[in-house]
Amino acid sequence: MRCPKYFTPKEVSVHNTLKDIWVSYLGKVYDLTPLLEEYKGDVLLKPITECAGKDISHWFDPKTKNILTHVDPLTGCIKYYTPRVRFLHTPPPCPRTDWPNDFGKPWWKDNRYEAGLLSAKTRWIRIINTLTSQEQRLEQVCSEETLNEILQRYLRYNSHAASYTWKHDGVNLDMSKTLSENGIPEEDEFYCGSPDCDLFSPSICLYFNDDLTELLKTHAINMNNGI
Repeated sequence: MRCPKYFTPKEVSVHNTLKDIWVSYLGKVYDLTPLLEEYKGDVLLKPITECAGKDISHWFDPKTKNILTHVDPLTGCIKYYTPRVRFLHTPPPCPRTDWPNDFGKPWWKDNRYEAGLLSAKTRWIRIINTLTSQEQRLEQVCSEETLNEILQRYLRYNSHAASYTWKHDGVNLDMSKTLSENGIPEEDEFYCGSPDCDLFSPSICLYFNDDLTELLKTHAINMNNGI
C-alpha cells in the first residue's frame, strides 16, 4: 500500500506511544517520533507526549502558524503562550544563559516531520465484491480522497481490487474523482455507528473485469462464428 496523502483523526490517534507519536495541527499531520528520539529524556517533551495522537491546533495562531503569544504581565514582553507548561524549543520565561537555542528551526516549523494532511471530513462507505459477495465497510474515508486513493485503502481486503470496475447504481465511477464528485451521496449521520448503518450507507459495487459471464459470452460468439 502507498502512504496516503490524507489521514483521518482516527488514523492519527493510533500513533500514541513514545516510540510512535503523531500529532495534527492546522490541517496537517506530523510524525514527531524522530524528535522524541533526538531529545530523549528531555522533560520539555512531556506536554507533547501527553498529546500523542491528538490535534493540537489550539496551541497555534492560525494566521501566523506560530505558537500563540501573549504580553507577559511581569515584563511587558511578548512571549509564547503555554498556559499548561513550557515545551520543547520554547524559551524560558526569564533570560537564561544555559538555554540551548542552536537547534535551528523549532519543531513546529520543521517540515521534515510532516506526514500528510488531516482530512477535514470523513465518510462511511460500503464496498461490495459482486464476484465473491464479500462486503466491506470502510468506516472513515477521507472526503478529499479520489477513488484511486480509496482503492489503495481497500487493497488490504482485496489485493486484486485494481482488476475490478467500480460502480455506483450501475454507473462506472471516475477513479480520478472523489466520492462527491462521482455523485455518491453521503451516509445518513443519524445511523452512523448503529447496527442499521449498513442500510443507510452508500455502496460501491466491484465487478471483476474478467468475469466468467463475459468469457462465456465471448466463447458462445466464437462458437457461432465457427472459430
